[in-house]
Amino acid sequence: MNMVRIWDLPTRLFHWALVICFIGLFITAKTGGNAMTWHFRFGYSMASLLLFRAAWGFLGGHWSRFAAFIFGPRSIVAYLRGQAPAEYSIGHNPLGALSVYAMLFFLIAQVSTGLFCEDKGEVFGPLSMFVSNATVRLVSGYHKNVGQVLLLLLVSMHLGVIAFYYFWQKNNLVKPMIVGDKLLPGNVKPSRDDTVSHMVGAIVLLVCAVAVGWIVRLGG
Repeated sequence: MNMVRIWDLPTRLFHWALVICFIGLFITAKTGGNAMTWHFRFGYSMASLLLFRAAWGFLGGHWSRFAAFIFGPRSIVAYLRGQAPAEYSIGHNPLGALSVYAMLFFLIAQVSTGLFCEDKGEVFGPLSMFVSNATVRLVSGYHKNVGQVLLLLLVSMHLGVIAFYYFWQKNNLVKPMIVGDKLLPGNVKPSRDDTVSHMVGAIVLLVCAVAVGWIVRLGG
């Protein structure tokens, strides 16, 4: 058994920053009023994080790259039957990969629609001026009534799976996302996680934040 670095530091920081933003967005959305200023700030932060994760899926450590958790239908069936190779459970397993992609897709949809939303005719997304009133109403309906519910369901499922693995499988999925390492048998390729990769991650995040800031400023 060897202790292997699976989740690099940028991936771990992304994950927990995303959690903070999600909680902040949910609370400020329910609070409304002056809290909407912070709702937009959390939204812009999440947009920057999602752009970062998209780039980090190609530049990050081995197990953070999309290539490490792209599974076809046969792989998913084999995993459900308990016939998948052990390496499928090192990073994201086939079902976990589906969950990650679904979460990323609907989070991107949520922050994107938020740029065009309006709230009670008082608060407007920075890009709402570029689309028709009908589009604003349509997008706002999705953002408030559909996207929010879908994300809450996905998060609930995610937490349920973590609890299942912890209590029934005796497998703590949270700890590796905190410390980065897993105790694994045999020779497993570790993720690169050094000063250079940390600097690259910081630069990529900065570029993503600047890009989001530029998009927001388009609306004045």
